[in-house]
Amino acid sequence: MKLKVGDQVLVTGGKDKGKKGPIIRVLPTKDRVVVESVNLYVKHVKPIGDRPGQRLSSPRALPTANVAIINDKGQADRIGYIVNKAGQKVRIFKKTGAEVPTKK
Repeated sequence: MKLKVGDQVLVTGGKDKGKKGPIIRVLPTKDRVVVESVNLYVKHVKPIGDRPGQRLSSPRALPTANVAIINDKGQADRIGYIVNKAGQKVRIFKKTGAEVPTKK
């Protein structure tokens, strides 16, 4: 999977089309990603005993086809791979050719 945790992405389809945010979880076997504050669903919890009732919102996974990584110029882009001079395989932006910054 070309997308990794921490990548800034733009949602390109679905009910939250146009929203931006970082990836907080990657599900490679299902080909999906979870983006912070996007595709939120609400679960209603009834009050039990001393615990009050509440609404819990949590983000759900999006298909990778509905997100695009944001490059260094702030545009939606795609990811490619090259082998650098040190012999390491690195991710690059297709439009700009710049290396994708890695989060540690």
